[in-house]
Amino acid sequence: SNIIHGSSLSLKTVLDNFSGTVDSIIICGDFLNHGPRNPLPEGWNTKNTAELLNAYKNQIICVRGNCDSEVDQMLLEFPCLNSYTTIFTESKSNSFNGKIFVHHGHLYTKDELKKLLSKGSLVISGHTHITVIEKEDDLFFFNPGSISLPKCDDGKTCGLIEVNNNSITLSLYTIDGKLIRKQVF
Repeated sequence: SNIIHGSSLSLKTVLDNFSGTVDSIIICGDFLNHGPRNPLPEGWNTKNTAELLNAYKNQIICVRGNCDSEVDQMLLEFPCLNSYTTIFTESKSNSFNGKIFVHHGHLYTKDELKKLLSKGSLVISGHTHITVIEKEDDLFFFNPGSISLPKCDDGKTCGLIEVNNNSITLSLYTIDGKLIRKQVF
């Protein structure tokens, strides 16, 4: 999953289509609030969004977005206020080192991350609401877009990450489960 902005309608669609097929749900912040620069998303219902997320609290890995605050933590039953997290996987490939860095995208630039992270790391972000799957300077960048307020032609999207013993696959899907594109590294 990715940027939700309080749309329980979009979140329910994603959960209905993907929740039974994943081990973890990674959210790059912006859980409940739509933000002052954004319109209200379709199906905006913060209490229902929190209830849907809380039902998956044991699977959620997340970070704080620029629209999240301490008030959101009062509704969510998992820690959601860290600015970044790092996931270490046992699987590595010739180019992927097994390290996944998750952040919202508003605090670290690509150039800063290139200095801070080891070669072969995967960076997951969301802030721009614009889909990205690319390798640049020995880092992998993945932005699955937004499930509720897209700002690119791909529409409402989410991503899937598959880590195997010798490859990592980054896939971009519509929220109703249609594959848009994928890249194997």
